[in-house]
Amino acid sequence: MARVRTALSALVVLFALLLPADFDELTPSAFLRVPVEAPAAVVLLLVLPARRRRPVAAVGGALLGLLLVVKFLDIGFDAVLYRPFDLVLDWPLLTPAVDYVDVTAGRAAAIGAVALAAVAVVAVLVLVTRSVLRLGGAVGAHRGAAVRAVAVAAVCAMSLPVASHGTSELVGDHARAVRAGLHDRTAFAAESAVDAFGDVPGDRLLTSLRGKDVLVVFVESYGRGAVEDAGVAAALADGTRRLAGRGYASRSAFLTSPTAGGGSWLAQATLLSGLWVDNQQRYRTLVASDRLTLGGAFRRAGWRSVGVMPGITQTWPEGLFFDYDRIYAAADLGYRGPRFGYATMPDQYVLAELERAERGPRDEPVMAVVTLLSSHAPWTPLPEALPWDGVGDGSVFGGMRAGAVPPETIFGRDPVEVRADYGRSVEYSVDTIVSYLETYGDDDLVVVLLGDHQPAQVVTGEGAGRDVPVTVVSRDRSVLARTDPWGWTDGLTPAAGAPVRPMSAFRDQFLGTFG
Repeated sequence: MARVRTALSALVVLFALLLPADFDELTPSAFLRVPVEAPAAVVLLLVLPARRRRPVAAVGGALLGLLLVVKFLDIGFDAVLYRPFDLVLDWPLLTPAVDYVDVTAGRAAAIGAVALAAVAVVAVLVLVTRSVLRLGGAVGAHRGAAVRAVAVAAVCAMSLPVASHGTSELVGDHARAVRAGLHDRTAFAAESAVDAFGDVPGDRLLTSLRGKDVLVVFVESYGRGAVEDAGVAAALADGTRRLAGRGYASRSAFLTSPTAGGGSWLAQATLLSGLWVDNQQRYRTLVASDRLTLGGAFRRAGWRSVGVMPGITQTWPEGLFFDYDRIYAAADLGYRGPRFGYATMPDQYVLAELERAERGPRDEPVMAVVTLLSSHAPWTPLPEALPWDGVGDGSVFGGMRAGAVPPETIFGRDPVEVRADYGRSVEYSVDTIVSYLETYGDDDLVVVLLGDHQPAQVVTGEGAGRDVPVTVVSRDRSVLARTDPWGWTDGLTPAAGAPVRPMSAFRDQFLGTFG
């Protein structure tokens, strides 16, 4: 039994050392390697005095246990957000993760997940530490066998092409990320202090759009991968034809989002502020500043500026930064129907309420930033399209079968099924926006339609990038003529070779073109 426990301890340590931190490398072959850190650790224990061996093994075991926890976090973040976990900046993102479980699986599941995660962390630390302590004792008791094992492992590590230095490199990568994260706040504050449009008077801003309603519409998880989906591509092509029949023209390109798989608020802050906001620390620094936002520029120029945010379900003090005349959070939109998946309400209801509350009753021009959620993971269930005059307070959606179907998490489902559901959800959002323009559009409406980020890698696959489509739609040809220097392609679908610019460049490009 003692030998069995020692062997199991060795397996635990090897697992901790060999587990890849990249989701796509999580294959059986990843464990058929020789971790060079293992023989190095054995040599260290061999040369230490006996009285020092156990304390050093305990500290090393605890550190290896922490590293294993970080690897698990890295795998989860890579699967969803396309990047490793940031030990300095990413802790606030765990709250939205719990919220997602709450919505898709229920409050009990969310509480259970948090409790299970806490127990798992403690269990990993205890198990790995005890395993290293046991191996340290075995090294001291069997020095000759330990020396021979080190020799064999060293030869294998130097001669086999599959020898791995991954754990050491991972520690170095995280150390560099921690150093960069600690200095990022100062660097970002200096960057945000420079604003080419901060002091421009209102009568010089947006002069080419006077008298027009301008909508900036974010479509959740609408990335470059959606354009390549057959169903979405057909919906975009059909939408281009339908809008052309109503006198609209459109031009499209790509923007590179600061995030992928989640973190919509980072993308929205980036586009509206003209700064690259790719972590929560930058977001908090930004919203505590007086940086001119796109909504603030419209407000300064005489528009009524509003934010329509159906995803805001709690107090949102940072909303003051965006300089809206009014913010419509979920509770302010008067929706009386069911949730559909993660979305608090269907896209059609959000646009119908925007028309009823802002565009319809007002003579002054309105600028609205609208976030649509129907294409948010888990992409099921979906509402059905209704006649616009039948939307009402949304209670009509309660009669839909889909409204009673509980959402499912995207993980653990067939990826083919998940990708199909994702495509259908984006089709719904595109069709809804096109239908809104057909129903309520006029010569004085300009729409900027864009995605916030790519969906999770379960949809896009590895190496999908962070580009999202962006489109300007208007009946006024003079508006689109001003975008000629941008080089965007005609239609709702950006061509494969359409220009790609950072999302942070859009604010200045837009204000410079139309001011």
